[in-house]
Amino acid sequence: MLSLIQRVTRAEVRVSEEVVGRISAGLLALVGIEPGDADAQVDRMAERLLAYRVFADAAGRMNRSLADTGGGLLLVSQFTLAADTRSGNRPGFSTAAAPDEAERIFTQLVTACRHRHPGVETGRFGAHMEVSLVNDGPVTFLLRA
Repeated sequence: MLSLIQRVTRAEVRVSEEVVGRISAGLLALVGIEPGDADAQVDRMAERLLAYRVFADAAGRMNRSLADTGGGLLLVSQFTLAADTRSGNRPGFSTAAAPDEAERIFTQLVTACRHRHPGVETGRFGAHMEVSLVNDGPVTFLLRA
């Protein structure tokens, strides 16, 4: 499981011009599910998303987590994140989980995050989404579970 996280001042997801998820300050996480991802990866990723220290403390250092700040978390499933890009000029998707498996695992991740943190929003799995964000920093990290 992969999550490309971005510290944001705001972010939202639209499907057919309808806002389906929106947060103010917090994290936008684009999530790629890989074959074989299971409960262990879900638990580890939920833990990392909420505990990863990317927010400034009083001294301006990245020492505070989403759990510390109470910020929003916007989870967006993105199968292209798990693509194989090592060769050629076209991505391969054999390294991404099958849609049914990916949806099940992504739903587990959403549930795990909502159980541990208020203010969790999502996109819509499998839909064509428009994601808007204001990256704060910019601060962007790739997390693996």
